[in-house]
Amino acid sequence: MKQGIELLADTELDLRGYQCPLPVLKTRHAMRKMQPGTRVWVLTDDPLAAIDIPNYCNEYKQLLIEQQEGEGDSHRFLLERCDGKI
Repeated sequence: MKQGIELLADTELDLRGYQCPLPVLKTRHAMRKMQPGTRVWVLTDDPLAAIDIPNYCNEYKQLLIEQQEGEGDSHRFLLERCDGKI
């Protein structure tokens, strides 16, 4: 991501404090309710989310636009809801 440019999302899902498998399950649940084309930032401090969220997007054909690592085990993922069954 270019410095100073914030990619926009329609909502934010704060899943800090949840451990595997809850971050990916709660992300999937939230995305089921979203309309195709809407975006969500997913915030998590579960170290396994760095593997689980991209795998979820790949398996269910959802778009992972951005993945950012923060301090410690924190991560941010920008996801976009695509057509199809989740």
